[in-house]
Amino acid sequence: MTRFAARAKQIRTIRNSLLVLGVLLIIFFAIVGYQTWRIYRSELPSFEQLHNIEPNLNTKVYDRNGTLVKEFYSENRVLTPFKEMPPHLITMLLASEDQEFYNHWGINLRRVIIVAVGNTLQWEAAAGASTITQQLSRMLFLNRERTIERKVKEALTAVKLERTYAKQELIEMYLNMYYFGRGAYGIASAAHVFFSKKPSELSINDCAILIGQLKGPNINSPFIDKEKSLQARNRVLYSLFSVGGLTQQDFDSLKALPLEVHPPVENSGIAPYFTETIRQYILDRYGESELYTGGLKVFSSLDANLQAVAEKALNRKIDSLRGRIESKYAPDNPAYTRVVGDTTETGEEQRDYKKVQGAFVAIDNETGDVLAMIGGRSFAETKFNRATQALRQPGSAFKPFIYTACIDNGYKPSEIIDDNPIVLDIPGAKQWRPHNYDNEFLGPITMRDALKWSRNLVAIRLILKIGPEQAIFYARRLGITTPLTAVPSLAIGVSEVKQIELVSAFTTFPNMGIHTPPRMIYKIVDRYGRVLEDNSSVVREEVLSEQTAFMVTDMMRSTVDEGTAARIRSMGFSRPAGGKTGTSDSFTDNWFIGFTPQITAGVWVGFDDKTSLGQTQDGARNCVPVWTEFMLAAHDSLPIRDFEQPEGLVRQWICRESGELATDRCDSVFYEIFKEDNQESESCHIHQSRRPYRPDSNHSGDGDAVREERRSRF
Repeated sequence: MTRFAARAKQIRTIRNSLLVLGVLLIIFFAIVGYQTWRIYRSELPSFEQLHNIEPNLNTKVYDRNGTLVKEFYSENRVLTPFKEMPPHLITMLLASEDQEFYNHWGINLRRVIIVAVGNTLQWEAAAGASTITQQLSRMLFLNRERTIERKVKEALTAVKLERTYAKQELIEMYLNMYYFGRGAYGIASAAHVFFSKKPSELSINDCAILIGQLKGPNINSPFIDKEKSLQARNRVLYSLFSVGGLTQQDFDSLKALPLEVHPPVENSGIAPYFTETIRQYILDRYGESELYTGGLKVFSSLDANLQAVAEKALNRKIDSLRGRIESKYAPDNPAYTRVVGDTTETGEEQRDYKKVQGAFVAIDNETGDVLAMIGGRSFAETKFNRATQALRQPGSAFKPFIYTACIDNGYKPSEIIDDNPIVLDIPGAKQWRPHNYDNEFLGPITMRDALKWSRNLVAIRLILKIGPEQAIFYARRLGITTPLTAVPSLAIGVSEVKQIELVSAFTTFPNMGIHTPPRMIYKIVDRYGRVLEDNSSVVREEVLSEQTAFMVTDMMRSTVDEGTAARIRSMGFSRPAGGKTGTSDSFTDNWFIGFTPQITAGVWVGFDDKTSLGQTQDGARNCVPVWTEFMLAAHDSLPIRDFEQPEGLVRQWICRESGELATDRCDSVFYEIFKEDNQESESCHIHQSRRPYRPDSNHSGDGDAVREERRSRF
């Protein structure tokens, strides 16, 4: 009985122990099951999130011809469809990362057990068992923390992904999401960054290099460690060989190839000042997330080909000016050099020459499209956009607003104005004694000739007649928004303006009095093709009568044909054109704003700190050549058009001395334009005669008259 009792007691003890163990196991699995259920229900991405995976995409800016000019991104990623990926890339990925990808449902249990046993025997985590789907779940929703909880979430998320997407879709997402290093997110960016190729152009060797980086993009990168990158590539090739993707001969041949990458040439991009303006606009209106990750497509007004022409012409002129200054002024000249860096060991200052800057804007008259924009000599050195942000004195380039106000208020182009010295009393200041550019005076002169030769004294007398407030009124109507001071010196451009506004205002003249605001963006489309913004409709506002606009246009044609901008003709640009040069006081700002019936363009050259460019350095010398070079290229494929004279205007032969109707005794005559209700009615009081001038009469004025008639019909 004793032995039997002991045996029974032993059995009861074992049974009780097994019962306790069973209860503990039940409790353990219940806890594990509950925790898994909790994580699955509350901490994993929902099926809605899984169905709406939106990888960060680049915002792309295109020019008017569809050329990609700029991309904005936080992750340099472009989506590549599965069908556009080379087959050997897919085979290589599976051979290297997940050979049983098509046979598991997100977790490879067999691989998990093998790796777990192996790691346990080695007492370290020497190998991993993550499937491609698990890696994708980590990229999309999780982080790289080495914790049991994260691994559980990763596995469960992988299961959810497998239930949501087809296998090919998972591969497509994986290769579009993965970070390959050097700022390349996704296979398309990696192909470009490492090989300057599209994904479809990648060779087997290229793919092996990229797949080799999946184990460590910052370790196996050919840009960081070529030896490790070579070893990683060869391991990938061996994996492909081991699954039958390569023959022994192919494997040996590929393994023997050198490691080669061909990154693209780095540059600051096309029209950086233009695209930066667009970037700021999108950032302000749509926010940082949409700008850098939203995959927007921005269709702009820029013409990349004309932009290149403008940059070449302006840079050549700026470099020429810089060379002239460096040859004329010593390196220690305080006006043209500045202190840079620390002093030398001898205590002497290190000085460098100041940078001459330039800006350029070209606008399509009919639509307001900004065709080209340059905001400075180097975007890499300074992001400040002198075309849209800088306030500069326009000098004589402001005079057309004065003449517009006069013509619209009854003055005639033939009006005689005195070009002689004038002294003005300025309250609280010294007397103002303005002068002309050449310090000479021509005496009585017509308004047309005064504008043609940019006579300051005439412009000042005109603004005194109409009042500075009237000049400001017309400048505002044409699009100038910057502060303008109602003083007589406004006539010679002392109030500062923005270049883009000045160029846009000038488009009103060839547009027959219609002002069209500058347009830089046609349309913005999101990643799904939805139109967020459509600016295809042109905004047009009549701000001048057709007659006034045409008359001022005709007067500015004289500037190009025979006046301060006549160099345009000697450089070979023969199309109908008008414009105005400008040079601010002390030769600090150089301007030329000019137009044809199709395009208006403006050039500015100067120093940022308003240092003088030097005596005789004016708009005609430094800006007209840039404008002409651009316009020759811009009109190469455009039809020849003339400015169309509207109804309500007439032309009359005028005596240049009196500004009245020419008689047969007038020595110098010209063919002037007038409004029908304001044409000249008085005959020349200097060369009195009952016989009016006839262009076929034989006298000394005929030559001038014929030349003027030909000019007016150009």
